[in-house]
Amino acid sequence: MLTRYRNQPPFETKDGSVIRELMHPAVHGNRHQSLAEARVAPGASTALHWHLRSEELYHVTAGSGLMTLGEERFEILPGDTIAIAPRTAHCVENIGSEDLVILCCCSPPYAHDDTELL
Repeated sequence: MLTRYRNQPPFETKDGSVIRELMHPAVHGNRHQSLAEARVAPGASTALHWHLRSEELYHVTAGSGLMTLGEERFEILPGDTIAIAPRTAHCVENIGSEDLVILCCCSPPYAHDDTELL
């Protein structure tokens, strides 16, 4: 199956990032995971949150940021990939002058009701 970026409308998630669902079972028919592109504007951050069931992988494609992952806090740059286990508190802050762009893969797929703000 194929999705086209230009056909995926952006929306704001519970944590405050703007995402495009590039592939999601509820829309596209794949089965066990979702893939989205998240954008965080310069100076903005997502809310600290965790997912009850989903494991996430973040892959940074543009920009620079600070990642909070549990008790750790570290810089993230293009090419970095971060694994986020279920029930691990996390957020990102854009510390650069351009959008921080992250590909987010979730398994099971992303769901608003799986996200708890902390």
